[in-house]
Amino acid sequence: MRYGIDIPNFGPFGSARAVADLAASAEQAGWDGVFIWDHVVRREGDFPVVDPWVALTAAAAVTSRVRLGPMITPLPRRRPWNVAKAAVSIDEFSGGRFVLGVGTGTLRGPEFPAFGEETDARRRGDMLDEGLTVVRAVWSGAPVSFAGAHYRIDGVRFLPGPVSPAGIPIWSATEVARGRSVRRAASLDGIALSGIEPADLPDLLAEIGRHRTGTDAFEVAAISQRDDAAEWQQAGATWWLRELAWQWPLPRVAELVAAGPPGR
Repeated sequence: MRYGIDIPNFGPFGSARAVADLAASAEQAGWDGVFIWDHVVRREGDFPVVDPWVALTAAAAVTSRVRLGPMITPLPRRRPWNVAKAAVSIDEFSGGRFVLGVGTGTLRGPEFPAFGEETDARRRGDMLDEGLTVVRAVWSGAPVSFAGAHYRIDGVRFLPGPVSPAGIPIWSATEVARGRSVRRAASLDGIALSGIEPADLPDLLAEIGRHRTGTDAFEVAAISQRDDAAEWQQAGATWWLRELAWQWPLPRVAELVAAGPPGR
């Protein structure tokens, strides 16, 4: 199993420099990945907030080995072609280390209603599915013509493409062990789990198996604030991401990150 840190993009982490410093420390301490949340505002109050794509670029500049990516970006409140281009830009800059984590976003806060974004869960799911189609088309390097219910592209070619011919890995988020979000992830490269217990993983993996074709590697990333990496490994997870608490001061977080992954 591989290990990563999952950084809130606000509060004490609300600057590109803070994220870059944590990323450099994480790589030196033996972590395998550095991931970051994607929020604009928070329900808990007013905090400094850093753009996750800028922060990821800063992290890429001070590392050479760890995987990097948003975990997760709510694709329905972003233009999918802009996400695709930003992902490729950081992928190229980092030497092919980028992972794109996506989801529908959460209504536990003001980010969607305060900006007039879509609040209906089913429609956000439709936008995510359509947006993923656009992202993968953009990465193909071929001219893209697309007319969907939510997005349209008229014969535009986007260059360059991802560093790897296989493309940039896409992990989709879920907070439940079955249903549309799990079926969506089965068609991608991995799944990011939040709010799910290790005991739920066998049923989730069985659901993935019912909807996944092919034998390509599939990543299962468990996001947790608890010291439960061993439980997740035994259950079948391939990644364990330590979610850093936004309430913690930076010195406490820096100490945790510098201590390295559990068992190493």
